[in-house]
Amino acid sequence: MTQHDSDTPALGILVGGGPAPGINAVIAAATIRARLSGARVLGIRNGFEELMKPDGDPARDLHIHDVSRIHFRGGSALGTSRANPTRRDEDLDAVVGSFRRLGIDRLITIGGDDTAYSACRICERAGGTIQVVHVPKTIDNDLDLPPSIDTFGYQTARAVGVEILQNLMVDAKTTSRWYVVVAMGRKAGHLALGIGKAAGATLTIIPEEFGDRPVTLDAIVDTIVGSIIKRRAEGRKEGVVVLAEGLVLGIDPEQLSKLGPVERDAHGHIRISEIDFGDIVKREVRRRLEGFGLDTTVVSKNLGYELRCADPISFDMDYCRDLGYCAAKFLLEGGSGCLVSMQGGRFVPLPFEDLLDGETGRMQVRLVDLASTRYAIARRYMIRLRRDDFDSPECLELLAEASGLTPDAFRKRFEYLVDDELPPLVLR
Repeated sequence: MTQHDSDTPALGILVGGGPAPGINAVIAAATIRARLSGARVLGIRNGFEELMKPDGDPARDLHIHDVSRIHFRGGSALGTSRANPTRRDEDLDAVVGSFRRLGIDRLITIGGDDTAYSACRICERAGGTIQVVHVPKTIDNDLDLPPSIDTFGYQTARAVGVEILQNLMVDAKTTSRWYVVVAMGRKAGHLALGIGKAAGATLTIIPEEFGDRPVTLDAIVDTIVGSIIKRRAEGRKEGVVVLAEGLVLGIDPEQLSKLGPVERDAHGHIRISEIDFGDIVKREVRRRLEGFGLDTTVVSKNLGYELRCADPISFDMDYCRDLGYCAAKFLLEGGSGCLVSMQGGRFVPLPFEDLLDGETGRMQVRLVDLASTRYAIARRYMIRLRRDDFDSPECLELLAEASGLTPDAFRKRFEYLVDDELPPLVLR
């Protein structure tokens, strides 16, 4: 049973969605700030899951001694879940009713775009009786913050991912093999690109580079095969490819169904983790290489769950303590209906309504900006087929020789990959 200090109003803290490094630092900072102001704090276990039940009892009082050192550790001291209270009005009403029953009149939610949307709807549904703020959390880095502001957890996930990728790169070179690494990122390629660029991966492919065109398995596989052939033409037999898992979401549903059964979560999103995307790509890459008479070992590796609950690096510990402190203080001073952000070292509240997509009514998603200098540099360092390779007879001859094709046959087989190549970077 839950034991509460008293029946006085409380500030509630809730975590939704997948884990991300730094959650505990937000919980700790918010709890300490509120308690030092004399406020009661209730931690809600496992997101919205129990709140949607009429007899749910998910709350426990949080004290400073409960949280004083948890900011060093990954995971979530309150747990988390993907339970979605916005699918039905009855669920939303049940959550608001649970908060009132628990005496919670101020609420901090910690999560990604789905939890942010839930926070927005709860704020509306409560009609001003519950103040709500949201702290943006996701290793995907895809919440619609200003371009220079990362979501917390991203930098730690990238740092851990880079360390893993470095080891794979050494193994690839030692054993003359290729790794196909699938990195988390449901809608955007920030994490895959961040890991791939920092580690110096041979190739990184993200959903954004397809633009409005459908993502096809053929294009993904041919891009990798082209990279392998180009690498061989340069005298190297090894490499590491990073794929953003969100590429799966862009593949035509009919083609996707051929990859296996497709499950969806409570928010209606495809459970990407249930599709062994890396293995599918690996097998198809090997099949096509064999068609060129190339014997290459290809290994797939999923990179995701080992990143989500890593202990936060100092950047995220610092960042998350600021976010938690500001979330609690903003509520205590009467604020509500905002996402909490730190910009240039200053607290900036972002109203929920400014973050909603006008067409879908959902939270907007921040994608990788392909027109940015940052992306152009990442792309230039990759080993992948480029327009230059087809414009130069010498380069085309080397690629054709490495693939066992004639120059004309190589052009016919792979040139389509550069049809939508971005213009070269020009710095003035």
